Amino acid sequence: MSGIEPKDFIIPPRPFRLGTTSFILPDHIIPNVIKLGTVFDEIELLVFESYPLDVLPSKADVKTLLSLSGDLNLTYNVHLPTDVSLSSESSPKRQAAADTLLRVMDRFDPLAPSTHTLHLEMPPGVRRDMGNPEKIRDWLNTTREGLAAFLSRLPDPSIISVETLDYPLLHIEPLIREFHLSVCVDAGHQIRWGHDLLQAFEAHRSRIPLIHLHGVDRSGPEIKDHKALDHLSREEILKVLRVLENFRGTISLEVFNLENLNRSLRVLSRYFKDLPSEIR
Repeated sequence: MSGIEPKDFIIPPRPFRLGTTSFILPDHIIPNVIKLGTVFDEIELLVFESYPLDVLPSKADVKTLLSLSGDLNLTYNVHLPTDVSLSSESSPKRQAAADTLLRVMDRFDPLAPSTHTLHLEMPPGVRRDMGNPEKIRDWLNTTREGLAAFLSRLPDPSIISVETLDYPLLHIEPLIREFHLSVCVDAGHQIRWGHDLLQAFEAHRSRIPLIHLHGVDRSGPEIKDHKALDHLSREEILKVLRVLENFRGTISLEVFNLENLNRSLRVLSRYFKDLPSEIR
């Protein structure tokens, strides 16, 4: 573990709501919600894939999720599909992406999700040459067109949270402000790619409903994120805690199995009085 002791950083009872993903057990969404909903305040419904259509929860599933929300005093946020892109260079593909995202949102609308998390990917060629203002401008213009096609059919664009990915948040900030979008700060991604977590949080504090939190494993030849929090260094944990002490939205432990979830809970429960240390 990080080696940081609770006495090094004393925090009152947690100000944030605690969440995790709908894929902790190797099972469908509903069994995960039944298992996790007694402990967590919010569940991140993972919808990484949009095709074929039957990969989405059915309308009957959504009705069950709504019932569980009432029974367990639980809310949801939705991670929108990542197999479509509003940043595609192809106009028809951008339109298809907008249509797909809207269809997914419509399916989950009865649940009144707290936010919908959106990836705005930067093409590898642009990311390798981020010092080239022309490439950045072209990417922003393409993404602007995709967002316009998508957001024009939403009554409130702030229900969409743009997630921090592998590029610095500052590159997409003009569109976040232009379209009045929210921000999902993925703390694990910020740490993984060496971006300034504290700066991202402070710059967008008023528009952040959700933070994704996970560890970064550097022990092997390939860096891996979405791992347990005990992979983080002392310095990284301190940065995370500086954010958490001032955050009143939802923290989603964005891991995908019970071991990584429990190891992450054990880390957080050392610093906050009212957190579980394990899910059995």
